[in-house]
Amino acid sequence: MTLASTLIARPRPDRTDELLDTPGYVEDLGVSPAPVVPRPPFGATDRRRGLIVGVVIVVIAALTRFWDLNHPTDKGTPVFDEKHYVPQAWQVLTGGNWIEDNPGYGLVVHPPVGKWMIAIGEWMFGYDPMGWRFMSAVVGVAMVLIIYRMTRRLTRSTMIGAVAGLFAICDGVLFVQSRMGMLDIFQIFFLLAAIAAIVVDRDQMRERMYNVWLDGRMNDSPLGPRLGFRWWRFTAGVLVGLGLATKWSGIYFALFYLLLSLGLDVATRKSFHVTRPWRGTLFRDALPSFLSIAVLPVVIYFVSFTPWFASETSVYRHAVGQQVGTGGTWSWVPDAWRSLWYYESGVLNFHETLTNSAGYHHPWESKPWTWPMGLRPMLYAVSNGPDMCGGQECVRIQMLIGSPAMWWVSLPMLLWGTWRWLVHRDWRYAVVLTGYAASFLPWFANLDRQMYFFYATAMAPFLVMGLALCVSDVIGTRDAGPRRSERRMLGVIVAAIYVALVVANFVWLWPILTGAPISPTMWNQEIWLPSWR
Repeated sequence: MTLASTLIARPRPDRTDELLDTPGYVEDLGVSPAPVVPRPPFGATDRRRGLIVGVVIVVIAALTRFWDLNHPTDKGTPVFDEKHYVPQAWQVLTGGNWIEDNPGYGLVVHPPVGKWMIAIGEWMFGYDPMGWRFMSAVVGVAMVLIIYRMTRRLTRSTMIGAVAGLFAICDGVLFVQSRMGMLDIFQIFFLLAAIAAIVVDRDQMRERMYNVWLDGRMNDSPLGPRLGFRWWRFTAGVLVGLGLATKWSGIYFALFYLLLSLGLDVATRKSFHVTRPWRGTLFRDALPSFLSIAVLPVVIYFVSFTPWFASETSVYRHAVGQQVGTGGTWSWVPDAWRSLWYYESGVLNFHETLTNSAGYHHPWESKPWTWPMGLRPMLYAVSNGPDMCGGQECVRIQMLIGSPAMWWVSLPMLLWGTWRWLVHRDWRYAVVLTGYAASFLPWFANLDRQMYFFYATAMAPFLVMGLALCVSDVIGTRDAGPRRSERRMLGVIVAAIYVALVVANFVWLWPILTGAPISPTMWNQEIWLPSWR
């Protein structure tokens, strides 16, 4: 939908209801149009079809995420980094305090929310693969739904929303992480839901501005109107806080989302011809946005440690008097808070010193410049033997691989999206690229640090939504005229071929995404680049 198709001229007060439903009424009346303003956006109008398509997308996502969820394992035990978080979640569940209090856990380096999520599944199904992976699969399905709904709202098109949902189902990174008892899928679930809330907040604020404009109160102040309490922006802050309370990297999203929210506020005030839109955003929106998206997440982060404060046996709970002296400059700070500071500073030191220059190397390490195209994937599990294939030699190998049909075209998508954003002021790409940048750019700050491709999990939702927006641009609009129709038909054919290629790529990679038993010959055919070994 183009911007021009959403614009109307300011109606005369005595004919508001009639004119709002009359296309092209300004020209018909022969009057000089007042400044145009955007209609309130409500998303795609085919709600019934949207609901049906959403149900189908969710069912497909659930079938793929929950299929054979018990495999692979390391002889019935967790694989890869599940070995850290799965037993910690079990101890959180069974220890009685909802926090790690086993001093044997020397690698308690992440906040508790993600481990609480794993523990919910273990409470339901016990300490087995279904238990420690169940909530990951639930969240993975929910992410597909959010991607579908958010893209549908961005484009006002159920079809493009469905394309984004299908891309999310077929992406190898989102798929594998939805079947692992690790923290990353929970963090990006919260952060994806947060940016979706910001998009809803943007639409809601435009609706409020539109009502103010209809009432003729837009020019009461050069700063524009006050927009009241913004519950969706508050919700976004809560969700960012849960992401931060899962892994520390959530703080980057708080900063990027704050800038995005303020940028959308400026654009909203400009579109309604506020006399001082920048100043209006600064004085009306900046402080509430800062409190909701930057301060509230930090508060939630510390609230998540309530069980840590309540327990007498949690890790480093009584560091003061043992690892930390009782006197000194900061002796006036309560012991519990000083102990938490010792705990958190130790976590920070762990991450800062986990560097290549300090001698830490891993055979599957990768640097962020390889992530957009997934040049160095991650090996999660491997086993072999004749007992798995009816007496014939075969292997079970699970790898975290970004589907090449999508990840290998990420750079053209980024270039196109940046051009659309900066040159054509396409706010949809601004939303997607902000999330992508928040999940990607901060890792360049310390390239000496040991890094892995699973850190790129946060990039995947924004990649698939960006590609769906590109598909929308390829298809084009429904404008009249034979040339337009031919161009749209060609665009539909190209888009259909690409979507089919994405699905075929996912089907081909299925054995090494799920750790299914395959022959060594088939395994070699699955490896497309030398860097995949």
